[in-house]
Amino acid sequence: MNNLDISPTTLALVASLVAASLFISYKEKLGITKETLIAVTRAIVQLIVVGFVLQYIFDAKEWFLTSAMYLVIIFNAALNAGKRSTDLSRKDGFVISFVALIFSVSITMAILLLSHAIEFKAMQVVPISGMLANNTLAALGLVYRNMHQQYHDLHEQVIERLALGASIKDASYEIYRNALRMGMQPQIDTAKTLGIVSLPGMMSGLIFAGVSPVSAIKYQIMVTFMLFGSTGIGCLIATFLTYRQYFNDRAQLRDVTNK
Repeated sequence: MNNLDISPTTLALVASLVAASLFISYKEKLGITKETLIAVTRAIVQLIVVGFVLQYIFDAKEWFLTSAMYLVIIFNAALNAGKRSTDLSRKDGFVISFVALIFSVSITMAILLLSHAIEFKAMQVVPISGMLANNTLAALGLVYRNMHQQYHDLHEQVIERLALGASIKDASYEIYRNALRMGMQPQIDTAKTLGIVSLPGMMSGLIFAGVSPVSAIKYQIMVTFMLFGSTGIGCLIATFLTYRQYFNDRAQLRDVTNK
């Protein structure tokens, strides 16, 4: 089996790639040099902290610690997804995102556990749930942005449909459908290039660890299936709960043209 331990010297050499990115930003006056430094520093600190926390959880092998870490992942994903919901209050954005994530990730995890694809162990539950939450988080961000743009662009059309007697669902159907499609499209595009353009992280990691490519492929197929399911369920719930927030109690469209 290959030695996967990375020395500080190796990390220092690879860090030159970040330096190259910083140089490009500075040279071309992109205005993202500071943001890049903050992002990289934050990533390093977060990964170090999480690494020690996960080591403790893995060694403890307690179910409640695994469950707590699972909820922390969902909470943080919902917090970040909620910030992308431009037209919602921070509370509403968080609540909708949390509901979408907890249902989509939990349903997917339940199927994986019941089918014995994985076991309820921290070293399996935590990475898989993190993968699902992160993927669904990105999809929810697309749903929120697309819905905001469409309600802004089609504001008058929605009002006209309401005036003709359409329900808020019928008046928003095109927006609802497009937002749902937008959230799910990246996963479809990614699946089209698997194995041809890209070798996904889990598959590459297993191969690096010495697992045969055939076994790694099976795991990657499972990951692809579970990401499709989690993304679809999460986007459906978020879209259904979000479009209603654009209307008041009297089924009148709120003014979003100035946002």
